[in-house]
Amino acid sequence: MYLEHFGLKDFPFAITPGTQYFFASQSSQEAFNTLQVAVMMGEGFMKVTGEVGTGKTLLCRKLIGSLDPQIYQVAYILNPYLEPLALFVELAAELGLERPRAGDATQHQVLDALTQRVIELNQAGKRVVICLDEVQAMPIETLEALRLLSNLETESRKLLQGIIFGQPELEERLNHPSVRQLRQRITFHYQLKPLSQEELTYYIQHRLAVAGYSRGRLFTAQAMRRLARESHRIPRLVNILANKAMLSAYGKGKRLVGLDDIKSAVADTDSVGKSRGGNMIKWALAILLLAAIVAAGSYFWMYRI
Repeated sequence: MYLEHFGLKDFPFAITPGTQYFFASQSSQEAFNTLQVAVMMGEGFMKVTGEVGTGKTLLCRKLIGSLDPQIYQVAYILNPYLEPLALFVELAAELGLERPRAGDATQHQVLDALTQRVIELNQAGKRVVICLDEVQAMPIETLEALRLLSNLETESRKLLQGIIFGQPELEERLNHPSVRQLRQRITFHYQLKPLSQEELTYYIQHRLAVAGYSRGRLFTAQAMRRLARESHRIPRLVNILANKAMLSAYGKGKRLVGLDDIKSAVADTDSVGKSRGGNMIKWALAILLLAAIVAAGSYFWMYRI
């Protein structure tokens, strides 16, 4: 009923990453191009960072989907909150090795088997790429263990490439003294940014078109301005608010999403409310600080007089 109401074939603002919905904003396209070139060059480790919801996972899956399986063997680890041994076991399984039973292998044994597998794949003409998402959650000792993988190389090229995706906190973790050698091996870096105001309009149109929408404008100009302000143009927040706003419009029998629907979506979204609350606290602190400065200045001049 909902899809029929809006003339859709699919839900356009689902937050589950689907590569058909990848939107080539300036930031995401630059990141995608950078990663493709870096992978073709065969250079060590690469890093992509961005705030929550800026599209890191979708970018990762888009990149994986673009790599020719006849040339590249890809290992993808979605949740890297693992101890070093567990990470090596997961990577080995992703590269086609049998997963050892718990307690049957040491970290050294699994790493040795993993190394041999990477060598075999290279000898068979395959280039090995590992993609690790949400790396800011990875324990420090596991980050340090990644350095061991970066050592796999011949005299002319790396046997394995790694692409790590994470939130901005990843930068702090990579500044830890014990992982400085891994940081030195990161040859390419890109930081994803929110959509621009103009890109937001095209982003909405793109997702609606992919979902089968072929009618006129769906969101009013007022709704779009409020959506941009409340979401800070972060794709995931845009999706959440746009989806709820469309549900609001559907519940009222409307075929056009208006400002009132965006307001309803904002009121129903805790993450937006918390963000707004955080901004209000910042403003309150700024006002208090300004008042303190004024009071101190007045006292200083009175004292001099």
